[in-house]
Amino acid sequence: MKIIQHIKPISHKIRSRLPSLLMAAAILALNTIPAFAQSTTFSSTDLKTGISNSLAVIMMFGFVLGISCVIYGGFAIRRGDVDQGKMSIIGGAIIAAAPAVIFAFYKIFGIDGNSSVGIGNF
Repeated sequence: MKIIQHIKPISHKIRSRLPSLLMAAAILALNTIPAFAQSTTFSSTDLKTGISNSLAVIMMFGFVLGISCVIYGGFAIRRGDVDQGKMSIIGGAIIAAAPAVIFAFYKIFGIDGNSSVGIGNF
C-alpha cells in the first residue's frame, strides 16, 4: 500500500497545462490568417527564382560535403585503409563536382535560358 501512496496523480499536471497549450495553439492559428490575405497573383518568375535559390543552397552544402569526403579519404589512406580512402575520394569528387556537371549539360543542350536551374556564373 505504501507504493500506491507514493505515486502522484499526473492528471492534475496535465490539466494545469491545458489552458496554456490551448492559448499557444490559438495564437499560432491567429497569426497564420494574415498569410492567406497575401496577393493572389502568381508569378512563375518568382517560383523559378525560389527554386533556383533553394538549389543553390543545396549545392553549396553538397560542395562542402564533397570536400569533406575527399579530406576524410586522405586521412583514411594515411591510416592504412586504402580501399575506403579511394572510395571516399571518388565519392567526394562526384558530390563536389555534380553542380558543375549538371550546369555544363544544361549549357550543352541549350536549356539554361528558360530553366529553373541556375547555380550562378562560372
